Amino acid sequence: MIVERLAHFGGCIAEPLDDEHVRIGPVLVRRSRQSLRQPRPSREIIYFSQTMHDSKVFFCGDPHGEFGPLIEVVQQHRPEAVVIAGDIQAKRPLDQELASILPLTDVWWIHGNHDTDSDEDYDNLFGSQLADRNLHGRVVTVAGIRIAGLGGTFRDHVWMPPDAPLFTGEAEYLAQCGKGNYWRDGLPRRHRSSIFPATFYSLMLQQADVLVSHEAPACHPHGFDEIDALIEAMGVQRAFHGHHHQSIAYPSGGAYRAFGLGVRAVATIAGDFLTSGPA
Repeated sequence: MIVERLAHFGGCIAEPLDDEHVRIGPVLVRRSRQSLRQPRPSREIIYFSQTMHDSKVFFCGDPHGEFGPLIEVVQQHRPEAVVIAGDIQAKRPLDQELASILPLTDVWWIHGNHDTDSDEDYDNLFGSQLADRNLHGRVVTVAGIRIAGLGGTFRDHVWMPPDAPLFTGEAEYLAQCGKGNYWRDGLPRRHRSSIFPATFYSLMLQQADVLVSHEAPACHPHGFDEIDALIEAMGVQRAFHGHHHQSIAYPSGGAYRAFGLGVRAVATIAGDFLTSGPA
């Protein structure tokens, strides 16, 4: 059971409270309907693996304001959907940056740590007409594939594994940071790209076929065991990350494969790089 796999994770104990709620350390999490389902039979997993291999969903590494390679790939290959793995830093609203390909494909995204560097970075992403395509903290079925998103990065003033979290959620942080640190009457801009445990643990109780995160799993030298635990708990078969600006196909992790996306690199869901980004 997913809850059992979470027990003692990060020093926290998962305690089922009822059929709908679980307490993980200080965090109260509501189970998704997916988390209550029975495991799928192995033959269904094999069938899905072939379906996933054939699916035309592409994944794009950190654009940092330059979208030419992504636009070129979409115009050439016409995927059903593309997912951008953070550090988007659009110079104008994202829907305007990608206007030429929006009729050709569905665009989804997660944010990276640099997407809260400035008001412009933030507004051109979170205030764009594609704001509702943010995958962070949820699972969405895209082109028949369940894709989970975990945007942002771990930060010392919130949660830096393997240390215990300092805050569980945004409300707790706001209650202690002082109103003088508020930005637009809420969370400081910088911490709108920080990973909070409440979001992380909520994802853990769901199921997905693909995880897109900005942070890397532990197979990267600067990755985190927590991302591996998330992959395992969610039953993920493919994991893609940005942030480290390297195009990498990691050795098989057993039940899943992980891939690092270089700057502006574009990969298929099977892990084939259509462009690997600048050298």
